[in-house]
Amino acid sequence: MLFISAGFIYIEMHKYKSEHIVNDYRPKTLVIMPVKGIDYSLETNLLSIKKQKYDNFKLLCVVDSEKEEALEIIRKLEIDYIISSYNCNKCSGKVRAISTAIEKFKDYNAYLLADSDIEVNENWLLDMVMPLKNQDAGLSTTFPYFEPKNGFWSNVKEIWGFVGMGLMESKLTRFGWGGSLGFRSEFIQDSLGFFSEHISDDTALTKICKQKGKKIYYVDSAMPDVNSPDNFKIFFEWANRQTALSISASPKVYYYGMLFYGSYMFLFLSAIFMGIFYNPLYFLFLIPSAIYIYNMLKRLKHVKPDNILAAIMLPVIYMINLIIARRMKSISWRGSTYDIQDKNLL
Repeated sequence: MLFISAGFIYIEMHKYKSEHIVNDYRPKTLVIMPVKGIDYSLETNLLSIKKQKYDNFKLLCVVDSEKEEALEIIRKLEIDYIISSYNCNKCSGKVRAISTAIEKFKDYNAYLLADSDIEVNENWLLDMVMPLKNQDAGLSTTFPYFEPKNGFWSNVKEIWGFVGMGLMESKLTRFGWGGSLGFRSEFIQDSLGFFSEHISDDTALTKICKQKGKKIYYVDSAMPDVNSPDNFKIFFEWANRQTALSISASPKVYYYGMLFYGSYMFLFLSAIFMGIFYNPLYFLFLIPSAIYIYNMLKRLKHVKPDNILAAIMLPVIYMINLIIARRMKSISWRGSTYDIQDKNLL
């Protein structure tokens, strides 16, 4: 217990320091947003990107057909759009949409992927492209803050998202998050064929980055909000799907997650049991848990009782996600089902 406790305290006391980069890099940038269905706060999300403090960019939505229900909002806001048409066999709808835009708009110096559920600040685009000036840069990425909009389980999702932030803050576990992901044109032009045969845009671009020996920059200043009206069913399906994609892309996620959260739960429960039945001094082994929960709560915009309960529950929830996700053979997303056992597609 002493060894585990010391390890957790060390991890929690050695946190990430921002890599925020400021320079004069202002490339001609295409913001590519695949759109399918009407996300919560879609109009607000689109407006937040349209109103960027950046002169040299174009926002382009990509839809599957002229029957797309979100087109009413896209046309209302006078945002350009195209129909997804790239020829790929096993790719996901999102990968096809991105590939279509890159193939049709080759005269841009940089591309920035944006999910339709993100709401961004006015400097989001600028903050995302500035790291790309560095010669060692492959990708610039960030991770969202899940803004709760519907009671307890949306508050749990708010806390759950901090797991992803923690992964981003370590260079060892960092990945390109497709919800907000930037790269220069030369990064993708010679790899578009490879990219277009994948299900997960995140995983494919992260693979390309590693193959090229480039760095992933984490831009915490560009963190978008994802307005989340989740109930239990929506949250649990989402959490399992996200975890399944992570495990399929890298099986180490499962083993590291089980080791970390299993050790955490062992220490937490042992401290309580031993403190009650043997010696109150064992309660001192709750200190790592207290530091862990405190660091979680520090990330919150507003602390609520639900958040505290969610932070206590998170290790159990995430271990359940890991166990379920490891057994998943496919995922369903926006009306389509994808095989996640074929590693070549992730």
